[in-house]
Amino acid sequence: MKVLIAGAGRLGAQIAQVLSVARNEITLVEYDDDRVAELGDMPHVRVVAGDACEPALLEHAGALACDLVIAATGRDEDNLVISLLAKRQFGVERVAARVNEEENAWLFDQRWGVDVAVPAATPLISLIEEATGATDTVALLRLSKAGVEVIETAITEESRAAGHKLGEIELPAGTVVATVVREGRPTVPGPEVQLLPGDELLLVSHEATEQEIHAAFQ
Repeated sequence: MKVLIAGAGRLGAQIAQVLSVARNEITLVEYDDDRVAELGDMPHVRVVAGDACEPALLEHAGALACDLVIAATGRDEDNLVISLLAKRQFGVERVAARVNEEENAWLFDQRWGVDVAVPAATPLISLIEEATGATDTVALLRLSKAGVEVIETAITEESRAAGHKLGEIELPAGTVVATVVREGRPTVPGPEVQLLPGDELLLVSHEATEQEIHAAFQ
């Protein structure tokens, strides 16, 4: 599946990570040059710098060939414009948009090209499930093409992993850390990365259960 994600903040970057694991073809669009530089080379994700509200940029990013567009910026007005362009100008089959402000939710419907409106508080996996049209979360997480599961876990003040380096954590067999998200920014999960309260980890495993992975960090 070809997916274009507008907005490379914490949410957009996480969606890109998860969908790329499933071997989807992902393009991530971000207008902030500094943010683009921070992302660096995301594995299996094409990062395009520019304003996704501009039709020419969307066309350059491949909107004409996309199966799914996800408008995940932090501005509702931008998400609506991106959705409308994706649906009306580029004929994208499925368009999902993040609703940042609850009072704007009534705008996010077919009139603006939105097939799936997702409140900002929706968990990552639920958002991807709704956006991709997956019938259930278990089917999504199994990622049958890749033969893996994608699991999130968060580091809190009480987590025994807090303060420890990633390389010191004994992970279950067949498990790797895909990214560590800190203050909304995905970072390369090297063994010297020290885990801090507030960090969110995205892990990929083809053997371990969610409970086993949480146990390694909590």
